[in-house]
Amino acid sequence: MHAAPPSVRVVADDRESAGGVIEELRRFSDVLLEVRRLAVGDFIIEDRFALERKTLPDFAQSVVDARLFTQATALAQGARRGVLVLEGTMADLRDVGVSREALQGALVTVAVFFGLAVLRARDPAETARLIVFLGRQSQRFAQGSLYRRGYRPKGKRARQLFILQGLPGIGPGRAERLLERFGSVAEIAAASAAELEGVSGIGRATAERIRWVLEEQPERPEE
Repeated sequence: MHAAPPSVRVVADDRESAGGVIEELRRFSDVLLEVRRLAVGDFIIEDRFALERKTLPDFAQSVVDARLFTQATALAQGARRGVLVLEGTMADLRDVGVSREALQGALVTVAVFFGLAVLRARDPAETARLIVFLGRQSQRFAQGSLYRRGYRPKGKRARQLFILQGLPGIGPGRAERLLERFGSVAEIAAASAAELEGVSGIGRATAERIRWVLEEQPERPEE
């Protein structure tokens, strides 16, 4: 008989109480949740990851007032691996008054130059699921079950692979093949769905999901 996996340890900033994610995390029986004030990030997962959650309107505003880059600097310089979760859909950005180019430039900066993993979620429930999944994967990694030959926990390539594994359907093997095919995270972000589909192991559905995360198209107005 196998022992039950350990609880996922999550510390949430008390200022996130109204955001809905804490309420969703309480629904998981295998999450050990603590709520208190955090100096960096909105959630600490397994004491290994500092996660900053931003709704898309808040993300846009943080680009305008430069708050995003102050927070990205704190995450990048912290003792824990920094993760940024963007929550919402393009419909949430209709009236924010920030150009698409400015938002994409900010994403490139935080992902490539600050080295933060950038994840997408539609709503607080999906953000909570991402947090729990990240915690479980962290436990598996610590136990050696996610070990990859040649993996180095430090260095540029390791960071690039870690970022790529934040994309939907991308595990260690596919991340390696993407990097070998395109050469950089920036080139992968610029690749079309057809180009992504040309990488071994990435089908049309996965390629389209990756493009949705990297560049969701605005919803068309009803005719």
